[in-house]
Amino acid sequence: MEASSTGLIVQALTHAIVDHRLQPGAKLVEQTLADHFGVSRTLVRQALFLLSQKRLVTMEPARGAFVASPSVSEARQVFAVRRMLELELTRAFVRAATPEHIHALREHVAQEQAAVARQDVADRTELLGDFHVRMAELLDNDVLAQVLRDLLARCAVATLRYQSASAAHDSAAEHAELVECFAAGNVAQAVKLMRAHLDHVEAGLNLGRPAPTHDLKQALVRNLSTLAAPL
Repeated sequence: MEASSTGLIVQALTHAIVDHRLQPGAKLVEQTLADHFGVSRTLVRQALFLLSQKRLVTMEPARGAFVASPSVSEARQVFAVRRMLELELTRAFVRAATPEHIHALREHVAQEQAAVARQDVADRTELLGDFHVRMAELLDNDVLAQVLRDLLARCAVATLRYQSASAAHDSAAEHAELVECFAAGNVAQAVKLMRAHLDHVEAGLNLGRPAPTHDLKQALVRNLSTLAAPL
């Protein structure tokens, strides 16, 4: 029961953040959340800790929990580092790719496209990022996979906030094109496509979204009718 309650809190706050109903930097008051969900502050604290591991929430000693607020500048820096790493990853992947590797990536792309089609913002964002991590995993490079996970987490909130549905659709389509290029074994073309893909993802961050709210109760009110169903 406790695990279920914690999961519901994580789900509600995740949706409030990714649906742009909570402003980055908004304070997440434990007692307010406990009252809203009818649970103890201990369960709220557990949920906030899980969200902090996903980099959606930051925990500050003596101040509490806040919605993460990565700057656009930080997101740009992350993309710069990703280009340095992922262009070389692309070269290595194409040279080492087996039919099993290609099959695994095709399955992953199918999951991405399904998430985009059902307009699941949280899932599509995670899956679109994981495509790049999956490439490193398939090469058995656990260090690179972890580095990419950390980089993607650092700009996850920025991507969740700013990536439009059309940009996410385009990103999934570009992943599919990349996989077919990998299958053809064309290193130069694959690197060119990966560079263009990362450029497009960065350019697709929509910085003109209306500002969400700092009001925790207002942001969560829309979850009341959707959280009755079990996870």
